Amino acid sequence: MSKDSIKIRMPALGGQGAVTAAHIAATAADTEGYYAVSNPFFGAEKRMAPSESYTRIGTVPIYDRGEVIYPDIIMVYHPQVITMGKSYTMPFYSGIKENGLVLINSDHELVTDSDRKFLESKNVKVLTRDFTKFAVEIAGTELATNMAMLGALFGALGTVGKSAIEEGIKDRFLKKYVASGGTASLDSVIEKKFKKKLDLIQSNLDTASAAYDLTADWAKEVGLAPLLDPVAQ
Repeated sequence: MSKDSIKIRMPALGGQGAVTAAHIAATAADTEGYYAVSNPFFGAEKRMAPSESYTRIGTVPIYDRGEVIYPDIIMVYHPQVITMGKSYTMPFYSGIKENGLVLINSDHELVTDSDRKFLESKNVKVLTRDFTKFAVEIAGTELATNMAMLGALFGALGTVGKSAIEEGIKDRFLKKYVASGGTASLDSVIEKKFKKKLDLIQSNLDTASAAYDLTADWAKEVGLAPLLDPVAQ
């Protein structure tokens, strides 16, 4: 049964753009007509250091901005979150709600048999895919991994469309956005890889779109139940 609000936890490593992805996810959901908020949690702002970002989306007003302890969705941005425990929340699926979803960016399966048994007992669907490969093949850089993860999220949800994702990406990169030191530096690196911001936006959108389609098809194949109520028309 779908819910009037969901909580998303994004464990990642510094430099992967999870903060940016969380922001765009909230903006895209808002564009679609949902209430949405995002916030980060991290220690040292440096590459490969643990970080977490959170997005909350709902058909009802959202007032909570703290850490997501009991997520409906967990998005693991890097294998080392699992293999080396580079996360503020361990095990990586801690607190996952029943009928939830876990998306893992990896080129091979990382979930152990015991972990899978636990997740299956809660009817949690797990998708492991190399989303960085999407980024490299489509956008030409692994720095677009966050866009692939973003597309995968909304492809699984099925309630936020590609046009809303596009608006979220445009809002992030065309408007003046005040970012923290680490995020601002990453934005600068990403933008220098493209001649124009429009090229950057299109590459990010293409990456998100490809991951969206893949995950939407997968969700149908495995019978993933709707997690979030649609917006009332």
